[in-house]
Amino acid sequence: MKDSRRANAVSSSLAILEVVADCGVGVTAKEIAHRLEMAPATAYRLINALVADEYLVRTADLRGFGLGVRLRGLAGALNSPVVPGAARQCLNEFRTTTRFAVHLMNFRTDTVQVVSEDPDHPVQGERELVRHLHASAAGKLLLSTRTQWRAMVSDPARITTHTHVEHAALAEEMRAIRETGYASAVNELVAGIACLAYPVYSENGTAEGALCLSGPSGRLAALLEHDEPARKYSKQLGPLLY
Repeated sequence: MKDSRRANAVSSSLAILEVVADCGVGVTAKEIAHRLEMAPATAYRLINALVADEYLVRTADLRGFGLGVRLRGLAGALNSPVVPGAARQCLNEFRTTTRFAVHLMNFRTDTVQVVSEDPDHPVQGERELVRHLHASAAGKLLLSTRTQWRAMVSDPARITTHTHVEHAALAEEMRAIRETGYASAVNELVAGIACLAYPVYSENGTAEGALCLSGPSGRLAALLEHDEPARKYSKQLGPLLY
Protein backbone atom coordinates (compact mmCIF):
# COMPACT_ATOMS: atom_id res chain seq x y z
CA MET A 1 0.00 0.00 0.00
CA LYS A 2 2.84 2.36 0.93
CA ASP A 3 4.60 1.69 -2.38
CA SER A 4 1.33 2.28 -4.21
CA ARG A 5 0.85 5.68 -2.53
CA ARG A 6 4.45 6.61 -3.34
CA ALA A 7 3.95 5.64 -6.99
CA ASN A 8 0.76 7.71 -7.16
CA ALA A 9 2.56 10.71 -5.66
CA VAL A 10 5.37 10.41 -8.20
CA SER A 11 2.88 10.11 -11.07
CA SER A 12 0.89 13.12 -9.83
CA SER A 13 4.07 15.18 -9.37
CA LEU A 14 5.14 14.43 -12.94
CA ALA A 15 1.68 15.43 -14.16
CA ILE A 16 2.03 18.75 -12.32
CA LEU A 17 5.40 19.37 -13.96
CA GLU A 18 3.87 18.64 -17.36
CA VAL A 19 1.11 21.19 -16.75
CA VAL A 20 3.61 23.87 -15.71
CA ALA A 21 5.79 23.13 -18.74
CA ASP A 22 2.76 23.25 -21.05
CA CYS A 23 1.11 26.37 -19.58
CA GLY A 24 4.30 28.34 -18.99
CA VAL A 25 5.55 30.59 -16.21
CA GLY A 26 2.85 31.94 -13.91
CA VAL A 27 0.35 29.08 -13.85
CA THR A 28 -1.35 28.99 -10.45
CA ALA A 29 -1.93 26.10 -8.09
CA LYS A 30 -5.68 26.47 -8.61
CA GLU A 31 -5.24 26.21 -12.39
CA ILE A 32 -3.01 23.16 -12.02
CA ALA A 33 -5.51 21.41 -9.76
CA HIS A 34 -8.39 22.24 -12.10
CA ARG A 35 -6.57 21.02 -15.18
CA LEU A 36 -5.60 17.72 -13.54
CA GLU A 37 -8.96 17.32 -11.78
CA MET A 38 -6.94 16.96 -8.60
CA ALA A 39 -8.06 17.83 -5.08
CA PRO A 40 -6.66 21.32 -4.27
CA ALA A 41 -5.14 20.11 -0.98
CA THR A 42 -3.29 17.34 -2.82
CA ALA A 43 -2.09 19.72 -5.51
CA TYR A 44 -0.84 22.27 -2.96
CA ARG A 45 1.00 19.58 -0.99
CA LEU A 46 2.76 18.19 -4.06
CA ILE A 47 3.54 21.65 -5.46
CA ASN A 48 5.11 22.73 -2.17
CA ALA A 49 7.27 19.59 -2.20
CA LEU A 50 8.36 20.28 -5.80
CA VAL A 51 9.25 23.86 -4.85
CA ALA A 52 11.28 22.64 -1.86
CA ASP A 53 13.22 20.30 -4.14
CA GLU A 54 13.72 23.10 -6.74
CA TYR A 55 11.76 21.31 -9.46
CA LEU A 56 9.36 24.26 -9.37
CA VAL A 57 9.91 27.91 -8.46
CA ARG A 58 7.44 30.55 -7.33
CA THR A 59 7.06 33.65 -9.50
CA ALA A 60 8.11 37.00 -8.05
CA ASP A 61 4.51 37.93 -7.18
CA LEU A 62 4.12 34.56 -5.34
CA ARG A 63 0.91 33.84 -7.27
CA GLY A 64 2.20 31.33 -9.79
CA PHE A 65 4.89 28.79 -10.60
CA GLY A 66 7.50 28.03 -13.21
CA LEU A 67 9.96 25.23 -13.81
CA GLY A 68 12.81 25.25 -11.32
CA VAL A 69 16.53 25.14 -11.89
CA ARG A 70 16.58 21.33 -11.75
CA LEU A 71 14.27 21.11 -14.76
CA ARG A 72 14.60 24.33 -16.74
CA GLY A 73 17.60 23.32 -18.80
CA LEU A 74 16.19 19.88 -19.57
CA ALA A 75 12.79 21.31 -20.49
CA GLY A 76 14.39 23.86 -22.78
CA ALA A 77 16.40 21.19 -24.56
CA LEU A 78 13.32 19.03 -25.04
CA ASN A 79 10.79 21.67 -26.00
CA SER A 80 12.70 24.38 -27.82
CA PRO A 81 13.07 23.82 -31.54
CA VAL A 82 16.59 24.28 -32.79
CA VAL A 83 17.08 27.52 -34.71
CA PRO A 84 19.55 26.52 -37.43
CA GLY A 85 22.21 28.86 -38.75
CA ALA A 86 20.30 29.72 -41.92
CA ALA A 87 17.24 30.74 -39.88
CA ARG A 88 19.38 32.82 -37.51
CA GLN A 89 20.93 34.54 -40.51
CA CYS A 90 17.46 35.31 -41.87
CA LEU A 91 16.39 36.78 -38.52
CA ASN A 92 19.57 38.85 -38.22
CA GLU A 93 19.08 40.18 -41.73
CA PHE A 94 15.58 41.37 -40.87
CA ARG A 95 16.81 42.86 -37.59
CA THR A 96 19.42 44.96 -39.39
CA THR A 97 16.73 46.53 -41.57
CA THR A 98 14.63 47.88 -38.69
CA ARG A 99 15.03 49.62 -35.37
CA PHE A 100 12.12 47.65 -33.98
CA ALA A 101 12.32 44.38 -32.05
CA VAL A 102 12.16 41.19 -34.10
CA HIS A 103 11.32 37.99 -32.20
CA LEU A 104 10.65 34.42 -33.27
CA MET A 105 7.92 32.46 -31.47
CA ASN A 106 7.05 28.79 -31.61
CA PHE A 107 3.50 27.49 -31.23
CA ARG A 108 2.73 24.72 -28.78
CA THR A 109 -0.66 23.16 -28.09
CA ASP A 110 -1.92 25.80 -25.68
CA THR A 111 0.68 28.56 -25.66
CA VAL A 112 3.51 30.31 -27.47
CA GLN A 113 7.21 30.01 -26.73
CA VAL A 114 9.98 32.54 -27.35
CA VAL A 115 12.70 30.73 -29.32
CA SER A 116 14.74 33.69 -30.61
CA GLU A 117 14.64 36.95 -28.69
CA ASP A 118 15.98 40.10 -30.32
CA PRO A 119 19.31 40.64 -28.52
CA ASP A 120 18.91 44.42 -28.62
CA HIS A 121 15.23 44.54 -27.62
CA PRO A 122 14.22 42.02 -24.92
CA VAL A 123 10.70 40.58 -24.98
CA GLN A 124 8.41 42.59 -22.73
CA GLY A 125 5.66 40.93 -20.73
CA GLU A 126 6.85 37.37 -21.45
CA ARG A 127 4.99 35.96 -18.45
CA GLU A 128 1.71 37.42 -19.70
CA LEU A 129 2.60 36.49 -23.28
CA VAL A 130 2.70 32.76 -22.57
CA ARG A 131 -0.22 32.82 -20.16
CA HIS A 132 -2.79 35.04 -21.91
CA LEU A 133 -3.06 34.27 -25.61
CA HIS A 134 -5.84 36.77 -26.24
CA ALA A 135 -3.64 39.72 -25.18
CA SER A 136 -0.68 39.26 -27.53
CA ALA A 137 -0.27 39.33 -31.29
CA ALA A 138 1.47 35.94 -31.35
CA GLY A 139 -1.16 34.47 -29.04
CA LYS A 140 -4.03 35.74 -31.15
CA LEU A 141 -2.33 34.37 -34.25
CA LEU A 142 -2.15 30.95 -32.55
CA LEU A 143 -5.81 31.17 -31.50
CA SER A 144 -6.86 31.98 -35.06
CA THR A 145 -5.52 28.58 -36.16
CA ARG A 146 -7.55 26.65 -33.58
CA THR A 147 -11.21 25.80 -34.12
CA GLN A 148 -11.60 25.47 -30.33
CA TRP A 149 -10.10 28.90 -29.58
CA ARG A 150 -13.07 29.94 -27.43
CA ALA A 151 -12.39 27.08 -25.01
CA MET A 152 -8.74 28.15 -24.84
CA VAL A 153 -9.77 31.63 -23.64
CA SER A 154 -13.00 30.85 -21.82
CA ASP A 155 -12.33 33.51 -19.18
CA PRO A 156 -9.96 36.08 -20.74
CA ALA A 157 -8.18 38.34 -18.27
CA ARG A 158 -7.93 42.10 -18.76
CA ILE A 159 -4.14 42.63 -18.69
CA THR A 160 -4.33 46.35 -19.53
CA THR A 161 -7.21 48.74 -20.06
CA HIS A 162 -6.91 48.04 -23.80
CA THR A 163 -7.06 44.25 -23.63
CA HIS A 164 -9.97 42.79 -25.59
CA VAL A 165 -11.89 40.40 -23.35
CA GLU A 166 -15.31 40.23 -25.01
CA HIS A 167 -15.74 37.06 -27.07
CA ALA A 168 -17.56 38.97 -29.80
CA ALA A 169 -14.60 41.31 -30.22
CA LEU A 170 -12.16 38.41 -30.15
CA ALA A 171 -14.21 36.51 -32.74
CA GLU A 172 -14.02 39.53 -35.03
CA GLU A 173 -10.25 39.61 -34.52
CA MET A 174 -9.97 35.92 -35.42
CA ARG A 175 -11.84 36.63 -38.65
CA ALA A 176 -9.64 39.62 -39.45
CA ILE A 177 -6.43 37.67 -38.77
CA ARG A 178 -7.45 34.90 -41.15
CA GLU A 179 -8.36 37.50 -43.76
CA THR A 180 -5.29 39.74 -43.51
CA GLY A 181 -2.69 37.09 -42.68
CA TYR A 182 -1.30 38.77 -39.57
CA ALA A 183 -2.28 39.61 -35.99
CA SER A 184 -1.75 42.77 -33.98
CA ALA A 185 -1.89 43.83 -30.34
CA VAL A 186 -1.67 47.50 -29.42
CA ASN A 187 -1.30 48.33 -25.70
CA GLU A 188 -3.08 45.05 -24.92
CA LEU A 189 -0.22 43.03 -23.39
CA VAL A 190 2.04 45.86 -22.22
CA ALA A 191 0.93 49.49 -22.11
CA GLY A 192 2.86 51.53 -24.65
CA ILE A 193 3.86 48.54 -26.79
CA ALA A 194 2.48 47.43 -30.15
CA CYS A 195 3.24 44.12 -31.84
CA LEU A 196 2.55 42.52 -35.21
CA ALA A 197 2.76 38.74 -35.67
CA TYR A 198 3.11 36.90 -38.98
CA PRO A 199 2.66 33.13 -39.33
CA VAL A 200 5.61 30.86 -40.05
CA TYR A 201 4.35 27.80 -41.92
CA SER A 202 5.62 24.24 -42.19
CA GLU A 203 5.73 22.63 -45.61
CA ASN A 204 2.27 21.12 -45.06
CA GLY A 205 0.77 24.59 -44.62
CA THR A 206 0.37 24.52 -40.84
CA ALA A 207 1.27 27.65 -38.87
CA GLU A 208 3.95 26.43 -36.46
CA GLY A 209 5.20 29.76 -35.15
CA ALA A 210 5.23 33.51 -35.57
CA LEU A 211 7.64 36.21 -36.63
CA CYS A 212 6.92 39.21 -34.42
CA LEU A 213 7.74 42.87 -34.89
CA SER A 214 7.38 45.03 -31.80
CA GLY A 215 7.87 48.66 -30.83
CA PRO A 216 6.28 51.70 -29.17
CA SER A 217 2.54 51.85 -29.80
CA GLY A 218 2.92 55.50 -30.80
CA ARG A 219 4.90 54.26 -33.80
CA LEU A 220 2.31 51.76 -35.02
CA ALA A 221 2.21 53.37 -38.46
CA ALA A 222 5.98 52.88 -38.79
CA LEU A 223 5.61 49.26 -37.68
CA LEU A 224 2.99 48.65 -40.37
CA GLU A 225 5.39 49.98 -42.99
CA HIS A 226 7.39 46.78 -42.42
CA ASP A 227 4.45 44.60 -43.42
CA GLU A 228 5.90 43.51 -46.75
CA PRO A 229 9.39 42.55 -45.48
CA ALA A 230 7.84 40.83 -42.43
CA ARG A 231 5.77 38.64 -44.75
CA LYS A 232 8.84 37.94 -46.88
CA TYR A 233 11.01 36.87 -43.97
CA SER A 234 8.27 34.81 -42.30
CA LYS A 235 7.84 32.95 -45.57
CA GLN A 236 11.60 32.35 -45.82
CA LEU A 237 11.78 31.07 -42.24
CA GLY A 238 9.21 28.31 -42.73
CA PRO A 239 11.34 25.79 -44.66
CA LEU A 240 14.40 26.69 -42.59
CA LEU A 241 12.63 25.81 -39.33
CA TYR A 242 9.89 23.31 -40.05
